[in-house]
Amino acid sequence: MMNETHKPIAIWLFTMAVLVALMVVIGGVTRLTGSGLSMVEWRPLIGTLPPLTDTEWLRVFTLYQDSPEYNEINYGMSLAEFKLIFFWEYFHRLWGRMLGLAFGLPLIYFAARKMIPQGYGAPLLVLLVLGGLQGVIGWWMVKSGLVQDPTVSQYRLATHLSMALFIYGLLLWTGFNLFYGKAHRPSGHLIGVVGIVSATIIAGAFVAGMDAGLLYNEYPLMGEGLVPIEYGEEGLSDPFDNPASAQFHHRWIAVLAVIGVLSIWRRAHKMPALRNRGFLMGLIVLCQFALGIITLLNGVPVWMGAAHQLGAVLLLGATLWCVHGLAIKKGA
Repeated sequence: MMNETHKPIAIWLFTMAVLVALMVVIGGVTRLTGSGLSMVEWRPLIGTLPPLTDTEWLRVFTLYQDSPEYNEINYGMSLAEFKLIFFWEYFHRLWGRMLGLAFGLPLIYFAARKMIPQGYGAPLLVLLVLGGLQGVIGWWMVKSGLVQDPTVSQYRLATHLSMALFIYGLLLWTGFNLFYGKAHRPSGHLIGVVGIVSATIIAGAFVAGMDAGLLYNEYPLMGEGLVPIEYGEEGLSDPFDNPASAQFHHRWIAVLAVIGVLSIWRRAHKMPALRNRGFLMGLIVLCQFALGIITLLNGVPVWMGAAHQLGAVLLLGATLWCVHGLAIKKGA
């Protein structure tokens, strides 16, 4: 069990992981509501405050009216309608700034009090740098949709989500090391399952990036067969540029993830100390798989899509929790 002097840092890291998980969900809602391109300028400091006057609202609305998305997709949108989509993108960016403060200020405090355990300074500094980099990646992603084609690049969206997941996982793993004791680096079966769970979520980013969830709202068939007729049309880039193929891959990688997670559950079930972790992980993966199907069949309503995204980060967190317990044993 952990040293009591490490408890504040472990709790802080777990809290940060929860905040990052919520950030992923907020980002998902931003995407699902078509709000991601509503703010066409990046003002890291000044942009902390929303428009507070009618003049400022007209200024940001005019900027949006000059964007390709307004002219090609939302032409004629009223100011009141614009405020709705502006809210989600603004809230997403504001949450990111709050995350920076929630991590940076306690880190300075713990460092000043010399409370950071030996060997943990470097990982915490890496997390700080990655958090700042994530903000830059977010703007890089948005810029891809502020051109002639008013759609965010699915490649940049997947990069943005991948970084969020990496930060989330590193926060949890570091916290677990402090709370339960340092685990061996997972390998073989364990890292393979973590990888396939992560791959499933990233595949979902390509589905979201191309609105592929609006195609083939049936399961398990895609049209008249398991494989869509469009499969392979884009050549080597087909998995990433073909919406039908992206959905196909997301479906079947998810099946592999379920099998992989249940295989870890079987290992954890044999250890009394890990049975609860394994049960929770198994329950989440089955619920997440079912929710994914229901979301698809219903045409991806916003609340279901957001719930599915939340389920994804909960599954990754539960998997890492269980894997950490297995990897803390020598030779795992």
